[in-house]
Amino acid sequence: MTATLQQTPAAGTLEGRRRPLEPVFKAILLASLAVAVIFLGILLAYVITEGWGRLDSRLWTNFPSKLYPERAGAQSAIIGTVYVVGLTAMFCVPIGVMTAIYLEEYADRDRWWNRMIELNIQNLAAVPSIVYGILGLGILARGFGLGRTLITAALTLSLLVLPVVIIAAREAIRAVPGSIRQGSLALGATQWQTIWRQVLPASVPGIATGTILALSRAIGEAAPLLLLGAVTHITFNPESVTDSYTVLPIQIFNWIKLPEAEFHTLASAAIVILLAILLVMNSLAIWLRNRYQQRW
Repeated sequence: MTATLQQTPAAGTLEGRRRPLEPVFKAILLASLAVAVIFLGILLAYVITEGWGRLDSRLWTNFPSKLYPERAGAQSAIIGTVYVVGLTAMFCVPIGVMTAIYLEEYADRDRWWNRMIELNIQNLAAVPSIVYGILGLGILARGFGLGRTLITAALTLSLLVLPVVIIAAREAIRAVPGSIRQGSLALGATQWQTIWRQVLPASVPGIATGTILALSRAIGEAAPLLLLGAVTHITFNPESVTDSYTVLPIQIFNWIKLPEAEFHTLASAAIVILLAILLVMNSLAIWLRNRYQQRW
């Protein structure tokens, strides 16, 4: 019989020096998480406390008013936010997912134009939102004659979040095991059938999570929409993509700059509504992720 000796890292080795630092590193991570959660809790407590008096049906059934804060609401801003985010998702999600499929499944990475596309997508994800507002104002609103309308805002925000959707979709598609593709192709499926019936369903959880995160950024943007001329005071709901509009961030900004304390209370209540919409969107992403994870 031969006895096997267990090797233990010597105190002077690199592995032996790293182990005592692991609890310290974990403590730093937990402290960072605690700071983020504490500040988020403080923010939520503040806006709920400040806006509690106006968290009633008047907020989502009445239109804004500059003269009577007790009657003012944010119905037009809420409807405009839903329309803008819905149109943004309609434009950016199909384009983003199809671009990710091309780059991951079809593109030849040795070609210089494919490398250029990947580099530009990564760079565009870091461009400030105000630059997209200038682009939307100069090209979409004035160049194509779309004006300062709902569709201009949706297209501008689609350009803003499209790089994030592409990157998230690529990572989700890349995470699908290659054995799934090889097995499907071995059984006689075409490449597109493999992508449509195997790769995409398996990558839906990651795509949904990344898409909701991107739309969450779009729903809170005010700078590009202010540059595009979104109306700060509007007393009707948009009925078509060529109508004027307003959104919750702009309505909150408009109420905050007014001197009356009642409008500040309205702004805090509108922030709660905006956070509730974000919570619903994230809950939808979690539901989609759990549903497809159970299948795969």
